[in-house]
Amino acid sequence: MTEVPRGIAQKSLLVFICVVLTGTTVGQQEQLPASTNVRIQTQSNQKAAEQLYLRLRSVGLDAGRVYQLRQASLDRNQLHISLDDGTIAFTQDADGRVTGAFFEGEGEILVVPPNQAERASMMLFTGAPILEERFETAYLRFNDDTFGALQPALRPLPEGKDFASKWNETAHNLAEWDALRLFVTFSRFLPSALAETPSPGASSLNVTDDFLHARVQGITLGAFDAYYDSTANEQIAIAQQKRAQAINYYNVWASFSPPRAEIRRLAEEEQPDEIAIRSYRIRAQVNPPTTLHADASLQVEVFRGGARSLLFELSRFLKVSEVKVNGQPVELIQNQALEGSQLARRGNDILAVVFPRPVRAGQKMELTFSYAGDVLSEAGGGLLYVGARGIWYPNRGLAAADFDLQFQYPAGWTLLATGKRVREERPAEVFGSTREQDQASRWVTERPIPLAGFNLGRYTKAVAQAGNTTIETYAAAGVERSFPTVENQAVVVPTLPSVRPRPPQTVVLTQPPPSPARNAQAVANSAARAAEFFSQRFGPFPYSSLQLTQMPGPISQGWPGLVFLSSFAFLTPEERSHLHLSTAHEILNRQITAHETAHQWWGDLVFWRGYRDQWLFEGLANYCSLMLLESENPADFRLAMDKYREDLRRKNKAGAVLKDAGPVTLGVRLSSSEFPDGYEAISYGRGTWLFHMLRHILNDSWAADKQKRQAPNQDLEPFVHAVRKVRERYAGKPITTWQLLQVLAEDLPPSDRYEGRKSLDWFYEGWVNGTALPRFELQGVKMIPRGNSMAVTGTILQKDAPKELITSVPIYAAMPGERRVFLGRIFADGPETSFRLNALPGLKRLLVDPEQTILTSSR
Repeated sequence: MTEVPRGIAQKSLLVFICVVLTGTTVGQQEQLPASTNVRIQTQSNQKAAEQLYLRLRSVGLDAGRVYQLRQASLDRNQLHISLDDGTIAFTQDADGRVTGAFFEGEGEILVVPPNQAERASMMLFTGAPILEERFETAYLRFNDDTFGALQPALRPLPEGKDFASKWNETAHNLAEWDALRLFVTFSRFLPSALAETPSPGASSLNVTDDFLHARVQGITLGAFDAYYDSTANEQIAIAQQKRAQAINYYNVWASFSPPRAEIRRLAEEEQPDEIAIRSYRIRAQVNPPTTLHADASLQVEVFRGGARSLLFELSRFLKVSEVKVNGQPVELIQNQALEGSQLARRGNDILAVVFPRPVRAGQKMELTFSYAGDVLSEAGGGLLYVGARGIWYPNRGLAAADFDLQFQYPAGWTLLATGKRVREERPAEVFGSTREQDQASRWVTERPIPLAGFNLGRYTKAVAQAGNTTIETYAAAGVERSFPTVENQAVVVPTLPSVRPRPPQTVVLTQPPPSPARNAQAVANSAARAAEFFSQRFGPFPYSSLQLTQMPGPISQGWPGLVFLSSFAFLTPEERSHLHLSTAHEILNRQITAHETAHQWWGDLVFWRGYRDQWLFEGLANYCSLMLLESENPADFRLAMDKYREDLRRKNKAGAVLKDAGPVTLGVRLSSSEFPDGYEAISYGRGTWLFHMLRHILNDSWAADKQKRQAPNQDLEPFVHAVRKVRERYAGKPITTWQLLQVLAEDLPPSDRYEGRKSLDWFYEGWVNGTALPRFELQGVKMIPRGNSMAVTGTILQKDAPKELITSVPIYAAMPGERRVFLGRIFADGPETSFRLNALPGLKRLLVDPEQTILTSSR
C-alpha cells in the first residue's frame, strides 16, 4: 500500500489546516491546553507581523461590547446561521478590527449540501442528509465587518461584564486556532517597508477574501465546526473532531462549493496558486540516526499579487531559524499542526513567511530557508527513513519543479535521492566540513517533478536492466525491530528401528530472521519486469533510472525515480508463508513492487490537482500492476479483484457497510472515525474496479471484432491507447478526474456511447461519484429467428442501486460447446431497461457480464 499523502493538497485543504479547532466544546469553561511549539522569528526591528499574529491568537472578549441580540442571521451562500435570541459578546480589537464573538442563547444552523455525494456524507455522520441543528452556544471568527452588519439586531446590555467574564477564558483559548488564517488576511495591511503608515484599512479588504468560522455546541450533535472561506476551492465545510481507536479524526461531514461556483469550477481550469516554485536547491547535512540540517533555496514566481504572507508546509520536527527573500531576512511564523487534522496525523506543520511589502504579479524572487531538527526515524537493522515524520523541505503542495540536492553524510552509509547522481563531491568543498571521513553526493532532476525525497541506510545493492533503464535495489541485511517475529516450530522426529526402542523426540526448529539483502536481486528483477511491461504500453520509463530502497513498516512510498519499498516486499515466498496471510493478501503483497513502479508514470510523471483526484493515481497504478498480474496469472488477478469487492462489503461495528464511507472523490475524507481504513478500501479497491470497468467499456467491442477477424495480437488495445494519450498530454502536469475521462471518451466505440455522445459523464456521475454495488438480472427474454440470425429482446433489471444509476452492461450469448460470444453492451438506465440485440443461430441463453467486468455486489 502506498502512503496516502504525497504532500499537501491545494487550497481546498489548507482551510482545515488553518482553522481546525480542538476537541473542547464551546460550552466548556475549563482551561484548554496551551499551544506548544508556536515560534515567531524576526530578523528586523520591525515586529508588526509578530504583534498582529500574537494579538489574533490571544484576543479575548470585550466587556464593553456585550449585547442582547434577537432575530439576526449570518448567511454565506448555503451556510445559514440564525441567532434567534440570546446574548453576544464581541472580541477585543486586533489591529483596530473586531474579529470574533461569543453567543449564548437560541440559534440554528442550516446547510443543504448541493449533491448526492455530499448529502450521503452528511447522512453518514449526522443521520440526516441536511444539517438543521439547534445550538446553545457559538464561537464566531470572521475577517469582515460582521460586527457592523449585526448592529441593527443589537441592544446594549448594562450587565454585560458578567457575561464577558463567564466566557472570556473559552474565547481566549479558542482564538489561537483561527489566528493564522486571519493573519493571512490582515497581514496585507501591515506597514510596508517603504512606508511607516499601514496600507489601506479594513474598508479596502479584498472582497474575494471572506472568512467565517462558527464553532457551535449543537443540542443533538455536540460541538462541530462550520466554515465559509471564499479563498478555498471548496468554500463551505462542516466538520467535527471525534476520537476512535485511540486516534483523533477530523470527520468532514460535507465540503463543497456553492452551485454557481461548482459549475464554474468544473467548466474552467482551476485557478493557479498565488506563486509557482520553479526550482529548489537544497544542501543538507544528515547525521544518523535522526538529525537533519538544511538550507533550501526556492526560485519563486508570483502569479497573483497583493499578499504580504505566504504559507508553506514543513515537518513539525524541523525548526526554521531564518528565512531570507533575495538575501534579506524577513519575519516568519511557524505554527504547530492542529490536533486531529489530516496534517497533524501526518506530522507536518504550516509556517508563514511575511514579506516586507505586498508581492507583485510577475515578480521573481529567491526564498532561502535555514532549518534543522530530528526528521529522520531510526528503526533498527541499519534502516532509517524520512517520511513518517513529514515533509523535509518547505513546499506548497504538488507542483512540478526542478531539484538540485546536495547531501553530506557519514561514511559507511548509502544515501539515495530523487534525481540523477551527477558527481562525487568532497564535504569540505560543498559544506566547508572538517569531518574528512564524511561523504557527499549531489542529485539533479532530469525534468520538473512534483516532489523529492531521500533515504539513508546500510544497504546491499542489486542491479537489473529494463531496456535503457537501470533498476537498482538497496536492501539491508536485517529488518526493523517491529517486524513480525516468526514463531518457532515444534517438529516430532520419528525414531528409527533399533534394539532399544525410544519414544519420539520433539525438536524445536528456530526460523532465521528475514534478510532483505538476500532477496534484493529478485526485487530488482521484479521491478525491471514491471518497468518493461508498462513502458511497452504507456511509453518510455520517465527517468533514466529507478532506485528501490528498503523502508521499515508495511507502507511503501514513492518519489520520481526513487521508491521506499516496505520490508515486506523483500520477503522470499517461504518467508511470506510464515506470516500466514490469506491467499488474496499474499497475491497483493507480491504486487507491491509493480504497484510502486507504476506510480512512476501515475502519481510522479502525471499527478493529481486536488484531493478529489488523488484516487486516480492509486487506482490506475494499482490496476496497471494487476494488468501485469493478469498477463501472467489470470486466476490470481481474479482473486485480487474479488478481495477488493469483498472489502467494500465489510461492515463496521455499527453495521454500516464500508462502501458507504463515500465515493472515491472524497479522497482522504474517506478515512474517518466511522471507517478508519476507508481511504485504502475505496481509493484502491473501488478505484481499481473503476479502471477495470473503463478498460472493458473501451475494449470489448474491439476485442470481439478482432476475434472475428482473427487479427494478430499486435495493436494496442483502446484502453491502453487512451491511457497512453493521458501520459503524452499531461506529463509533468496535474490532471483532474474530468480531464482523464475526457481523454478516455475519445476512444469510445460508437456502440458504447450513451445517447450517442462521446462522453463518460454518466460514468462519472453514477460510478466515480457514487457508491453503488448493483446486481443485474434478465427478464422476459425472447429469441426470434430471422433467417441466418436471431433477434433477442428482453428487459435488464438493475437492483440495489440508485434510480438514476446508468451502467454499461456487457451481454454474451451462451453457444454450444461452452462457447461465449459477445453480443454487445446495454445501457441499464435505472431499475428497468428494455433491449434488443442480434445474435447467431444456436443461441442457448443470454449471459450478463460473465467475465465479471462490472463492480457488482456478488460474483
